[in-house]
Amino acid sequence: MSHAWHDIAFTAPVRALQEAAGSRASYAAMGARGDAGARLGEGEAAFIHARDGFYLASVNADGWPYVQFRGGPPGFVRVIDAATIAWADFRGNQQFVSAGNVSENDRVSLFLMDYPNRRRLKLFGHLDFTPAADAPEAAAALAMPGYPARIDRIARVRVAGFDWNCPQHIPRRLTRAEWEAEARG
Repeated sequence: MSHAWHDIAFTAPVRALQEAAGSRASYAAMGARGDAGARLGEGEAAFIHARDGFYLASVNADGWPYVQFRGGPPGFVRVIDAATIAWADFRGNQQFVSAGNVSENDRVSLFLMDYPNRRRLKLFGHLDFTPAADAPEAAAALAMPGYPARIDRIARVRVAGFDWNCPQHIPRRLTRAEWEAEARG
């Protein structure tokens, strides 16, 4: 099921291209089966919690897209409830492009990748940032013990839709630790 993702992504021009390519009927059939809504389940929560990073896309005031990688130790992204994820936004290069973008347009897209298992979770949502000093309880709850990065902000996404993607063109990649664990057997 699309979990509201198709409702957001499949605009009229997208549907027209799907129709021309012959794929519209299969996507329409998926929609006819019903949409489970944008509620994260246990499978999504486990997948999100296992990630050590993701790609975050936002759009600036001039309409230009911006994509960046957000990373941390596995588990730094937390499912707060079935419609909300959050993470400690660690100090980076201090450019504030994503933070500036969402101050005017809070719509974002996240790609969470599992390269070893060739899986991808796509997510649409509304992102807000809160300075860590203004939310000390949230900062403490999202802190990663032993991880030396400074928490600048708390990032919270209200999930609008999500979808799992087919693995057809996802390359299988392993970190050194994953490769060594696989080699040991």
